Amino acid sequence: MTDISKWFKSGQPWIWLNAAAVSTSLIMVFGLVVLIATRGLGFFWPADVMKADYQITSESSVFLIGEIVETEDIAIQRVRDGGYEIDSNDEFIQRHLIKTGNRDIYGSDFQLVFKPLLTNVQFPEEIIAIERREWGNFYGYLKSVKKKGEIIAEGEEAKNVLPDLIDRVSDIFAELRVIQQQDIGAINYSMEKLRLKKRRLELDNDQDPGKKAKIASQRETLDQKYSVLQKKMTDLQEQIQRDSIVVEAMNGEQLEVSLQNIVHAYYPNSMSVLGKTGFYFAKIWEFVSDEPREANTEGGIFPAIFGTVMMVMLMAVLVTPFGVVAAVYLREYAKQGPIVRVIRIAVNNLAGVPSIVYGVFGLGFFVYFLGGNIDALFFPEAAPAPVFGTPGILWSSLTLALLTLPVVIVATEEGLSRIPSSIREGSLALGATKAETLWRTILPMASPAMMTGLILAVARAAGEVAPLMLVGVVKLAPSLPLDGNFPFLHMERKFMHLGFHIYDVGFQSPNVEAARPLVYATSLLLIVVIVLLNLLAITIRNRLRERYKALES
Repeated sequence: MTDISKWFKSGQPWIWLNAAAVSTSLIMVFGLVVLIATRGLGFFWPADVMKADYQITSESSVFLIGEIVETEDIAIQRVRDGGYEIDSNDEFIQRHLIKTGNRDIYGSDFQLVFKPLLTNVQFPEEIIAIERREWGNFYGYLKSVKKKGEIIAEGEEAKNVLPDLIDRVSDIFAELRVIQQQDIGAINYSMEKLRLKKRRLELDNDQDPGKKAKIASQRETLDQKYSVLQKKMTDLQEQIQRDSIVVEAMNGEQLEVSLQNIVHAYYPNSMSVLGKTGFYFAKIWEFVSDEPREANTEGGIFPAIFGTVMMVMLMAVLVTPFGVVAAVYLREYAKQGPIVRVIRIAVNNLAGVPSIVYGVFGLGFFVYFLGGNIDALFFPEAAPAPVFGTPGILWSSLTLALLTLPVVIVATEEGLSRIPSSIREGSLALGATKAETLWRTILPMASPAMMTGLILAVARAAGEVAPLMLVGVVKLAPSLPLDGNFPFLHMERKFMHLGFHIYDVGFQSPNVEAARPLVYATSLLLIVVIVLLNLLAITIRNRLRERYKALES
């Protein structure tokens, strides 16, 4: 008994308890990341497509084509209570979630089936899987390829010529998208600027004919450029619409699909492991580099990645100087007393305020008050359409900067408090002023602590969603906040965000089963983005710490 008491008094049990708690936390975090990665990354693998007969009743069956997405065990008695006739002595049977695709034909592209009712299960090599820009995937058989309505290939020949045609159409489609989003987008942006400039002349009652003539001349030049691009687009659209394929669904219905609606067409059952691996990595790259389709349930999420990173960087640029200045004042200049203690308590309490409250404040103060007054003073010609008086990336960054400000203040103050007073006294003794001491000695030595505060701020801000829903984030943004149009960085624009994308896909999607894997994939990508941003900040902090280690010692 005495030995146990000594052991407890030595503190060893608490050390082991702490180690066990940390180990458990790490295992849980690692397990969560593995679960998300498995569910998310597995979505991009080209699974084999099954062909089978599904016995609905003892007298009727249907033909079924699709890929097995999920499998679960279900009590057989529950199945029999549902009216299914299953001859089995097992207590549980397997139920498959089959992605049958062909939503334009059947109305739904997923179906639940019971494994014992599947017969004649095969995986024919001639089954084609087509990923479309609309209506999701198609599973069936390729019958023929058409050009301008005339059949040019059938059977095996159609299978051979299809990849080259899809590549050709994809190149034309990419060229069309560049013209629509960049070239015509730039013209529309310039036209809007001219409209606002003309409106400004009207508001100022400026009747200068030279200015009006200049605006008219610039508009005429833009109209000519638009006409050229419009003709080029018409020619490209005629080329992209001429080719199509005829495919047959599992119920025997034949469907003509234009090649402009096809993203990928492949034969999963005949692909080798190497071929599937190449397709897998191509799909992952498409996911991180392309734009979303089909209400965010297909395609990529590049705009969300771009918006998240850009917002976090703007937030970091805004929060760092304010947080450092506040911490320097509280630690170096303010007279320590009751008022300063109350301020510190208030700063610490601000860190615990729910984030949605910051969103409401940002909407009321930044968007309506500050943005509305900016519009009234500097953009009256845009009325009644708001410029800065509407949610945008600037107000989102400011709102998150306000949310993370307490973290930066506390971390910077801690860094300043660890700097020995002898360094301050030595600098002052050598004739430096207090400002010079602060700028050249104290702040550089405290920079690792500032970076620690910034790391914590980035980690919190990158995952916030609630306040952003009020001050700038949207489901689909028509254009990125950064483009080739002057002034290049458009702080007033709305943007997409990975966190909101997860919420939208997971809870607002009209196709829940199709959206579920994207929730895991986007969550994994958000974790990766946060880790990369933190690693960048940690690298900078470590370099600063090594640089000023000698001074601290």
